[in-house]
Amino acid sequence: MPVLPVPWRHDDFQPAVLAEIKAELGLSVSVCLPARDEEATVGHIVATVRRTLMEEVALVDEVLVLDDGSTDATAAVASWEGARVVATEDVLPETGPGSGKGNAMWKSLDAAEGDILCWLDADIRNFGDHFVTGLLGPLLTQPEVAFVKGFYRRPLHDQPQGGGRVTELMARPLISTLFPQLARFVQPLSGEYAGRREVLETLPFVEGWGVELALLVDIVERYGLASTAQVDLGVREHRNRTLAELGVQATAILVTALRRAGIATDRLGPAELLRYTDDSKPEAIAVEVRERPAIETIPAYRRKHSRELSA
Repeated sequence: MPVLPVPWRHDDFQPAVLAEIKAELGLSVSVCLPARDEEATVGHIVATVRRTLMEEVALVDEVLVLDDGSTDATAAVASWEGARVVATEDVLPETGPGSGKGNAMWKSLDAAEGDILCWLDADIRNFGDHFVTGLLGPLLTQPEVAFVKGFYRRPLHDQPQGGGRVTELMARPLISTLFPQLARFVQPLSGEYAGRREVLETLPFVEGWGVELALLVDIVERYGLASTAQVDLGVREHRNRTLAELGVQATAILVTALRRAGIATDRLGPAELLRYTDDSKPEAIAVEVRERPAIETIPAYRRKHSRELSA
């Protein structure tokens, strides 16, 4: 088994030092949170980033919340705490409707201004600014690094470990079987990662829960394993989903993996999870697996961000 590189730790990077490096390089940073009904946690995340990484040191240039159809006060809370809030349907409307986390992330490429984008899940309960500095560290100090994944310990209920059930039961077996080059990643499905715009805009985005796996596969295939890094972010506490919700996620990841491995699944039609209710009645659950094209191919994006279509 090959020797894997030692990952960084979040405390390898200090905010003030990173801010100086960012200024010297002339780069800008956007922190982006795709969010749907996260009023309980999104405000603390936004306020922490604004206070410690925008006001105390000039490391982050904007906090952007992509409100993906929330029915609670997510947008109001995020705005109050200093985020720029944009509704997903208001971004690139000419590209048609989409859905899912990956769709919100794809649209954040257009809505955000930064040269580096740092994505955070909006349901983190124990958020600290080290989630951001850890992810930005390799990008600002290692010019060959284009994409950084976070990893962490994930408590489940009253146990110190046990979170990441879809990772252990679906993603890791798929990676070990179909994409062994990705086995180095401790948390391949983590929702905390950062990348360079010029790389991210060349990649398609799976609209639903398959977005994390697809990005890893595509970046390593196109830019090589050496363009990636991972950082230990400590412990992450968040809302643990039900098995019913996790089944939908697992289906999206399975379909994404089969497509990336070259196994045709489109002939099966739209992805669907068939399961049974408590009274043994079958129910079919639609699973979002559509993909957005590389955003650099969208004319409105190229005009806004002064990009020319790649040759």
